[in-house]
Amino acid sequence: MNNHQSQHRAGSPTGFKLGERVERAVHARPYDRKPEDPIYRPLHIYTLDPSVSRLDGAIATVNVPYEKLQPGPTGKLFLVDDRNDTTGEQYQAANLDDPKLLITDGFSPSLSEPRFHQQMVYAVCSLVHAAFRRALGRDIAWGYRVASPEETGSGNPDPARLRIRPHAFEGANAYYDREKGELVFGYFRTQEATGELPGGTVFTALSHDIIAHEMTHALLDGLRAHFFFPSNHDVPAFHEAFADLVAIFQHFTYRQVLIQALKKSGGKLEQAKFLTEIAGQFGRAIGGSNSLRTATDLTDQTTDGVVHQPPRYADAGTEAHQLGSVLVAAVFEAFLVLFKRKTDRYLLLATNGSGILPAGQIPYYLIDVLAEEASDLASQFQTICVRAIDFCPPVDIEFGDFLRAVITADCDLAPDDPWAYREAWIAAFRRRGIYPEGVENLSEEALCWGGPLRNVPPVRELSFSAMQFDGDPSRPAGVNELRRQAREIGKMVTDPELMEEFGLVPPGDQRLGADTVDLPEVESVRLARRAGPDGVIVFDLVAEVTQCRTVHDPIGQWCFFGGATIILDPSGGIRYVISKSLLSQRRLERARQFAKTSSLWGLSNGNRHPLENMTKRMHEQQKNQQPTAKGTA
Repeated sequence: MNNHQSQHRAGSPTGFKLGERVERAVHARPYDRKPEDPIYRPLHIYTLDPSVSRLDGAIATVNVPYEKLQPGPTGKLFLVDDRNDTTGEQYQAANLDDPKLLITDGFSPSLSEPRFHQQMVYAVCSLVHAAFRRALGRDIAWGYRVASPEETGSGNPDPARLRIRPHAFEGANAYYDREKGELVFGYFRTQEATGELPGGTVFTALSHDIIAHEMTHALLDGLRAHFFFPSNHDVPAFHEAFADLVAIFQHFTYRQVLIQALKKSGGKLEQAKFLTEIAGQFGRAIGGSNSLRTATDLTDQTTDGVVHQPPRYADAGTEAHQLGSVLVAAVFEAFLVLFKRKTDRYLLLATNGSGILPAGQIPYYLIDVLAEEASDLASQFQTICVRAIDFCPPVDIEFGDFLRAVITADCDLAPDDPWAYREAWIAAFRRRGIYPEGVENLSEEALCWGGPLRNVPPVRELSFSAMQFDGDPSRPAGVNELRRQAREIGKMVTDPELMEEFGLVPPGDQRLGADTVDLPEVESVRLARRAGPDGVIVFDLVAEVTQCRTVHDPIGQWCFFGGATIILDPSGGIRYVISKSLLSQRRLERARQFAKTSSLWGLSNGNRHPLENMTKRMHEQQKNQQPTAKGTA
């Protein structure tokens, strides 16, 4: 069966098709470590960027999951291709399996050695990928367009390896190119009065934050087929916010950075700039006074007796980074609230019950325990954020949807919440005016997604007893097994009595008016394995189904997506249906306005469509709205 052939079920008025991503999971497998292999490969990196002092933890040796490498470095998931499109130069590839480099933990940090730059992007991308894989409990397939054999010289023909280009072009930018299947990093010369050496070269491939940010874009694309379809202002803003959050929480994995930041801030994380700021060197080098972005905002700060509330969602504007900063600040506020709750006992012990630290240096052991709590909590928050993606709708993501996804996933895995994590999340979102649609209140019960409204019997063919695995339960046996699972999902969602449960509409439905719909498309079927705080392992099957409604408008024909994320238990029973209806008038009107006015959309031959390279265009949009800046990432 061809992936794009429709499948018909007896008695159903419609069929369905399998998306081209369904079988991607078999290509996205990391290196299978042999018993004699090391667990990790130690490599040197810059923990922030080259502008930070070594005494502040700027350099670290990190443990990257071990795999055998070819020069590049090239492994199972990444291919570092150091070709410069501006100069035409192809730099010598790093051979990290060279015995001399194995002894020295790779290349030493260097501004002038391209092979260290290759090592840097490989190491940081590997660490971010490993964090996502731990959170989701499965291998993660790439989402970029795979080039055909005829497309020589353009695009990425390898579905298994994301291409990484540390010196791709001269320019103050970096982005994920889903059309070519690569992360591209630019380099540029600084201007006068930027705080950096005038005329010096800044490499975005040496900024930990920029690498982690762009890697997150690529991973999000792999997790959701239509998260790059800009149907409202929240979609690009969510991409930018989520990528910043991953980069920020990665800071907390570097112990020396964490300890020095806590020392300088007197134990106050909200004032620890190394931890809360994004891309410091880059932000200064393009003419800014400080870092590119920050995780903090005005949170009940008092100036001249006036209490300043944090910026609200409704007042943030529509530029992706600016709007996304509201989401970043909300999540980071919840993090700060939990950090305070968990460390108050230590401060009370250290201050004889006053909770107020005296002037001077914080005792070493207090710094040590604060750092440990902050690191563990940051890891938890990063896992919570990544895990929530499985509980997000497949299309048209909104900030409120993300809050519901976080609360649902956390309630599902940890019903007991003694530290009130969920309360902190809800309060931080409320204070910024981020409200989900379709809920009666902001209680945990109201925010949790539900199952289907109608009784849907378990699908025996999707139970674990009917599935075939390749050793690990999170790995399907092969392409045929993935297609079989996807066909069973397709049969279920195209049942005439159930289609609206999943946000879908049969062809010819009178409520569509003059619009038409494509066949529903099963985009992916994935297994998720999650460990709860009690140590119990929970398995789920996560499926993604979408459908395009072709809207016939004066602004041109355009595609409006609906569909659902469906989460099933090991017996094949549906636990959650997270849907976006094709018949939602509110969504349709908002998407129409966005398609008409956004610079991320174009018009050709009467068809209105999203333009390629959303991340690149978002970065350029930010640059255009900030005239003093020379670039963005």
